[in-house]
Amino acid sequence: MDQLIEKYRRRLDAVSLDFIRSQEGSIDWDSRLIGIKGARGTGKTTLLLQHLKQHFREDSRALYVSLDNIWFAENSLGELADRFIKQGGKYLFLDEVHKYPNWSNEIKNCYDDYPELQLVFTGSSLLEILNARADLSRRAIIYRMQGLSFREYLNLTLGTTFEAISFSDLLQKHEGIARDVNKVLRPLQYFQVYLESGYYPFFLEGVPLYHQRIEEVVNLIIEIELPMLRNVDIAYASKIKQLLMIIAESAPFIPNITKISGRIGINRTTLLSYIHYLKEAGLIHTLYRESSGITRFQKPEKIFLENTNLAFTFPIPKPDKGTLRETFFMNQLSFSGKVTLPEKGDFLIDGKYSFEVGGKNKTFPSSNTGKYEWIAADDIETGNGRKVPLWLFGFLY
Repeated sequence: MDQLIEKYRRRLDAVSLDFIRSQEGSIDWDSRLIGIKGARGTGKTTLLLQHLKQHFREDSRALYVSLDNIWFAENSLGELADRFIKQGGKYLFLDEVHKYPNWSNEIKNCYDDYPELQLVFTGSSLLEILNARADLSRRAIIYRMQGLSFREYLNLTLGTTFEAISFSDLLQKHEGIARDVNKVLRPLQYFQVYLESGYYPFFLEGVPLYHQRIEEVVNLIIEIELPMLRNVDIAYASKIKQLLMIIAESAPFIPNITKISGRIGINRTTLLSYIHYLKEAGLIHTLYRESSGITRFQKPEKIFLENTNLAFTFPIPKPDKGTLRETFFMNQLSFSGKVTLPEKGDFLIDGKYSFEVGGKNKTFPSSNTGKYEWIAADDIETGNGRKVPLWLFGFLY
């Protein structure tokens, strides 16, 4: 256990507090059992270490361990918890839990056996919190983490201190908010860079290798996480990659299930399962007509890449500007709201607000029974009335 403590201290010393994700302040850290799910590369490990450095820097009652550590080849999580408690420990932070066999059952046992212990764990977005053997859904508060918003990207790269805004404030006060931002910087100067290489925090390690890192993340999800967490036969990894490439080439993609099944060589049910898994893994977004009663075997109306940076990673022609606009809007709005396909327009938010996404010259229909109520317009610094700058939707988290 001493080697785990030593490694934790080294990692704590190395982590920077210069920029902290806003989600750190929205988590109820006093809860006894906290889970943080998210796709690879979104910054879950950094979030844990930053919280520890801020609040437990010299506190021996706190410990961070990654469950892929070789120590667990001969020791169990239960043994770690027991030793930790006996040494006065109280706050145990567990990273990469999906790499530990039977993780949910052992966490449940630690939670039940040591009521004085607070547990925080992170894992793949594919984590099943509810299962037959260990139902953590009744015990844990689960948070979802995704990549940087445009606001967070600006704060991280430029040192600005823009605060997140609510969706209701965005609709009601967007003109004033946009003017305030423009007094500090010209957002359109940075927006295209963000769309291409600003979503995953590891762009700080070097932009030239950024898209190579994303490709590595995609391969790890498809070749390791899906077989491990969804029992996908590794022999079918190439078919899943082929499906992802088809989506990337055509996004926003209106799926013809029969045609795609024949092209890839899998049946309809398997294809719909793979689409569902790619969504769970944080590689695509699916858009449905209805917001309730959706099953994994229901065909989505449209499919988008999860974020715009993926569009610049795959070996496909230069992404269409309209595609990037819609992908960005879908990504930022789906983090905390319900996004569905309306009868008219591009997106319906929370069942109330219909949006059309377009360029600066996009206008409302002349008919009183218009197709949409709001416009998210690219290439404008400030909006007017129900026409809102597209970039400002990147300030929602």
